[in-house]
Amino acid sequence: MGRIQRVLISVTDKTGIVEFARELRGLGAELISTGGTAGLIREAGVAVRDVSGVTGFPEMLDGRVKTLHPKIAGGILAVRSNAEHVRALEQHDIAPIDMVVVNLYRFEEAAAKSGARLAELIENIDIGGPTMIRAAAKNYQDVAVIVSPGDYRAVIEELRMHGGELSIETKWRLAKQAFRTTADYDAAISARLDQVDAAGPLPPRLSLGAPKLMDLRYGENPHQAAALYGQCGQGVAGAQKLHGKELSYNNLVDLDAAWQLVSEFSAPAAAIIKHTNPCGCAEQETLAEAYRKAFECDPISAYGGVIGLNRPVDEETAREMAKTFLEAIAAPDYSPEALAVLSVRKNLRMMRVARGSDRLVVKSISGGFLAQTPDDGKLDPAAAVVRTRRVPSEEEWKALEFGWKVAKHVKSNAIVYARRGQAVGVGAGQMSRVDSVKIGAMKAVLPLAGTVVASDAFFPFPDGVEEAVRQGATAFIQPGGSVRDEEVIAAADRLGVAMVFTGMRHFRH
Repeated sequence: MGRIQRVLISVTDKTGIVEFARELRGLGAELISTGGTAGLIREAGVAVRDVSGVTGFPEMLDGRVKTLHPKIAGGILAVRSNAEHVRALEQHDIAPIDMVVVNLYRFEEAAAKSGARLAELIENIDIGGPTMIRAAAKNYQDVAVIVSPGDYRAVIEELRMHGGELSIETKWRLAKQAFRTTADYDAAISARLDQVDAAGPLPPRLSLGAPKLMDLRYGENPHQAAALYGQCGQGVAGAQKLHGKELSYNNLVDLDAAWQLVSEFSAPAAAIIKHTNPCGCAEQETLAEAYRKAFECDPISAYGGVIGLNRPVDEETAREMAKTFLEAIAAPDYSPEALAVLSVRKNLRMMRVARGSDRLVVKSISGGFLAQTPDDGKLDPAAAVVRTRRVPSEEEWKALEFGWKVAKHVKSNAIVYARRGQAVGVGAGQMSRVDSVKIGAMKAVLPLAGTVVASDAFFPFPDGVEEAVRQGATAFIQPGGSVRDEEVIAAADRLGVAMVFTGMRHFRH
């Protein structure tokens, strides 16, 4: 260990930096800083020396060259136990630097701007910052490196307790965090620049980088280890838990399925998910009515379900949900009254989710990964083609549009019986489509007479249509594309029902 006597500070994120600098000065450390950081510290009445005063060379090239100098790099990289290094410092009048406090230009913010120009992206690539961070992390046994304001308090407390020194364990922890930071930064730059002249939406190299947000008790089963990775504040992974016991792997998978489904709708909508499949979904004029209609679809399966809502939860909706046991809820917010109602359920996980979209959908397979663009295809009623003699009524059209949105989120082979704004029966994940038709009817609690049927892919034979009509279906929506399309259309005409082809499939494996 060694006392922290000299600190280099150069930060883009200035959160807490003045207070941290004041504490370091109070512990007797000399501060060296650059540009705006030095000015901010000095304005607060804390003594600080400009980097240019150490190097004898002014900042230049619009600030591109500040810390890239032997008197800075040498002070960081010199190994104190190496006599040759120490002699070199003395020979060139270089003072050791014991702590580096640096965070980087906000490249990710520039990269996230719509239509960001290449010149803007390049200008937001930090050079000196990563150099100082990596140099300090490489020499961690002698130099502490801090890249996050979240570490300031703990570092100051340890310095106070140990006479201005940090343990080797702390320095090693900080060094690993520093290397992660520069690695993530470089990965973000590479990934974004790949998009500048990319031939298509998929990158030439798949970079998967995300911080661990939490360890989970286990994975899908107790013998599997699991953790959650992502960005705070983004989607289900970064949602804020307002109440309830810890989240499980399966909770998160179902919460994401619920959130993705209700995000399809512009009017108030509710979805009830079991094992990633909807066992109820509805879109109505009020959120409470949407939940009631979703629950009606399959009250038995709804027990222990995961709920998605696309509006802030109000008291009426909360009281409806409180009538049955639920595992978790994903919603954009909750009224104080709703929180009071639902918080009585000690274990119910209530998640506040911010809207967001992923550019890629990634799954792992043995030996690699599969990546695809999200299935954000929407039904265009004007482009949909009626292939039967009978045209759907206005009410049937509304039901077909609703059912099509739900079917997109059901595991294939997917069949959804629906009415306007309400799912009535769901058949999911079967090896044959006619079995999904039968299971959707078997699961239905409400009457099926007058319902419509949405199918995520084509009917390969007329049997699925014939079975659904026997159950009471009057109209169908499907992609089409089977070699037996004409046979299926002929069966629909013979049975007097309407059939619409979308030309778009929604497999969900």
